[in-house]
Amino acid sequence: MSHAPSQPSHSSGPTGTPLLGDTVGANLARAVRAFPEREALVECATGRRWTYARFAADVDAVALGLRAKGVGRGDRVGIWAPNRAEWTLTQYATAKLGAILVTVNPAYRSHELEYVLNQAGVRLLVAARQFKSSDYAAMVDEVRPRCAALTDVVLLDGPDWDELLLTGRQGDPAVLAGIGAELSADDPINVQYTSGTTGFPKGATLSHRNILNNGYFVGELCGYTEQDRICLPVPFYHCFGMVMGNLAATSHGACTVIPAPAFDAPATLAAVAAESCTSLYGVPTMFIAELADPDFDSYDLSSLRTGIMAGAPCPIEVMKDVIGRMGMTEVSICYGMTETSPVSTQTRADDSIERRVSTVGRVGPHLEVKVVDPATGRTVPRGDTGELCTRGYSVMLGYWGEPERTAEVIDPDGWMHTGDLAVMDEDGYLSITGRSKDMVIRGGENLYPREIEEFLYTHPDVLDVQVIGVPDARYGEELMAWVRMREGARPLTAEAVREYCTGRLAHFKIPRYVHVVDEFPMTVTGKIRKVEMREQAARLLGG
Repeated sequence: MSHAPSQPSHSSGPTGTPLLGDTVGANLARAVRAFPEREALVECATGRRWTYARFAADVDAVALGLRAKGVGRGDRVGIWAPNRAEWTLTQYATAKLGAILVTVNPAYRSHELEYVLNQAGVRLLVAARQFKSSDYAAMVDEVRPRCAALTDVVLLDGPDWDELLLTGRQGDPAVLAGIGAELSADDPINVQYTSGTTGFPKGATLSHRNILNNGYFVGELCGYTEQDRICLPVPFYHCFGMVMGNLAATSHGACTVIPAPAFDAPATLAAVAAESCTSLYGVPTMFIAELADPDFDSYDLSSLRTGIMAGAPCPIEVMKDVIGRMGMTEVSICYGMTETSPVSTQTRADDSIERRVSTVGRVGPHLEVKVVDPATGRTVPRGDTGELCTRGYSVMLGYWGEPERTAEVIDPDGWMHTGDLAVMDEDGYLSITGRSKDMVIRGGENLYPREIEEFLYTHPDVLDVQVIGVPDARYGEELMAWVRMREGARPLTAEAVREYCTGRLAHFKIPRYVHVVDEFPMTVTGKIRKVEMREQAARLLGG
């Protein structure tokens, strides 16, 4: 029986709403003129609140304070702190100066901090004094003598920040208007270090145009207006917080709510209830923790309408609970990476639950995606697996100071090669089937961990599961499942898993090894570190 040939796995996003051509500063000014008395920012830990008018005045004060310290267009300003209002103020202040904000992962230790400060040539660093077990001030003191470009450090919670604000408030805001008139939307304003799974992290360099448009269109697809209040328990130092959160909010006159300096499930639920948040962001592990909170039912989450789940594939049962128990009927799944500002594909509010749990949606406005054969670079037919590539306004300017590494991922035609395996269906919806390097080849069979993980999520005792490939003398690779158990459940054995899977999964897809853990090794952004899991597995199995 012959089939009509499938169309190629290529899709372009809608272009009905034009791209924004302004800078972050000019875009913020528009929101301030339209909504001066609406709330822009709420910090739950301290009870501090900013209307758009007050927020703009404080942004200007920080910008003028930084300028008084000699910071100008193109200078790199680092920020190293957990989520807090000063982080957001610094984000917008540097954008107004045309300075380049270098976001430093709060989990970094001194050697990683030193690498980033030197690699980006950071001139001034804004840093928290301490948070939890991290003594940031001591680590800054330790690395400072070895960071040639670093001339200034401004510590939060003390005289440094207060003086910066005081100086800035005495400055002339008209100066900023003059600077703004000279800036271009194509100027770089952000360097974000992507956690290198091998070697040192790379600094993705992003422009006003990259991140402002991405935040704006993510917000458009969430249906944001000035009535929305977005709860952000995701880290600001990453695109999820500062672009999909902060820039999506200010480009729509909406309010951002910071529930806590770092993720805390009860604090997040309390913030949604107290601030009547309409939207909540998180990686799947955050939603899993919120839904498992023993007091979950005591929080009034009736204000929630939408939100974004991203950063890792969403288990089907979790999505159903987010919609059913949290009331996030319009919750959106986003897929992206730092190098693409970050979002390339997104589900829409009217997509079925089935679409939202089995795909990462369709390509976003003004973007293109295609799925290619990694070996030949040719676009594969719809329904076939290949590497996902994306092109458009969102693709980064490049890796900071590393043209060779940039050329490895952005081809001469402007396509960003993501390293993720994907399948596009006939309607243009994409499913991510894994990282090209996560694919397991067992006895000649290509196995995609995601498919096996989704099946194991249906086990009543399994809270969370990750599947990896481990070396095997006979088959080349074997499957190993790392499992987090539900509270009170007995740890699963390999025999129990085999029994559960037999007859329901092909025999070669059944994990040979099972390892029960309390937590998975994670990056701070909530991505599972499968590289680390494979290293640990080799030791566990005596490899």
